Amino acid sequence: MNIFTRHTAAEVALPDSIAVLSALPVPVVVLDASNRFLSANPAAEQFFQLSFASLAQHRLSDLIPSDTRLFALVDQVRNQDAPVSDHDLTLESPRLHRTGVAAHGAPLPEISGAVVLTLQDGSKAQKLDRQLNFRGAARGASAMAAMLAHEVKNPLSGIRGAAQLLEQSASEADRELCVLIQDEADRIRTLVERMEMFSERPIERGVVNIHEVLDHVRRIASRGFASHLRIVEDYDPSLPPVWGNRDFLVQILLNLVKNAAEAVDPQGGEIQLSTAYHHGVRIAIPGSRERVHLPLQVSVRDNGPGIDEDVRATLWEPFVTTKRGGQGLGLAMVAKLVADQGALIECDSRPGRTVFRLSLPMPPADLPAIIETRTE
Repeated sequence: MNIFTRHTAAEVALPDSIAVLSALPVPVVVLDASNRFLSANPAAEQFFQLSFASLAQHRLSDLIPSDTRLFALVDQVRNQDAPVSDHDLTLESPRLHRTGVAAHGAPLPEISGAVVLTLQDGSKAQKLDRQLNFRGAARGASAMAAMLAHEVKNPLSGIRGAAQLLEQSASEADRELCVLIQDEADRIRTLVERMEMFSERPIERGVVNIHEVLDHVRRIASRGFASHLRIVEDYDPSLPPVWGNRDFLVQILLNLVKNAAEAVDPQGGEIQLSTAYHHGVRIAIPGSRERVHLPLQVSVRDNGPGIDEDVRATLWEPFVTTKRGGQGLGLAMVAKLVADQGALIECDSRPGRTVFRLSLPMPPADLPAIIETRTE
């Protein structure tokens, strides 16, 4: 028995090729014989960060240096008149920074010299992998932090209290030592309290207007630590509300903006806050078959010197810092708060351009679309 059923065009209206390409999450472009862009689907527009109207005015060499392996692949497709693939490509230019890219090229017989090119950005998958791995490691660190905080704070209070009692009957020389003990006990308590923030605590999530949060963060920054810098806003006004914790989102974004402010040159430094909607970002929840859609993206970009290559792999781990006197808990705390909200954060950095991208979920479909607002 034939288990396959053939449907006629009258029974099923099949989509045309353009509709199919537009629906694909993989970037697909068509290059003519001189490597001009003849076609590009929406995923390709996002990949190159240009609309097709702009891409149509360019050759591939205008966007990517002509000595990259991608050009050798395109030439090989034309010479062999056969599909060719290459992996782990780096596409680096002032406009583009992609690593771990897999490229697949094939000839297009209908147009002489034309090549259909698909590009899969492996760097995003690697970053999401690292973020999910950190989420598991953070839970172990959280349990350790909670235990240490509980075990250290109690005896620390006793030490400080004893030092206060000794100070009352001590000589002038010994009184100075008692004050020193109290100061050091306070310093240790402050550090323990910061570590205690890593403990696992249930958080309340709600419907949050992310532009209101960003405006609040911008005003704090422009009146304080970033008053000498230019802060640019590039928001998508049609962006729906996010599903998260407003206070934690403020804390996350304040930390990112403060890091950016400390990284840029005081003269000519610029920070850009932007929002956008991106399809296709989904993650699996550990221990569940459910996949969460994270289409709402918030970016914090600066024009500082960039993050050193040897720091990027451990960027989110506790006690990793390049700041003099820094404790290395800021970005670890950001990663923890992001993970607690079922969101993701990634970083792209090179000299002159560092971007932290926060991908957030939308409110559940069965909730009323009420935007959370707060008076300040």
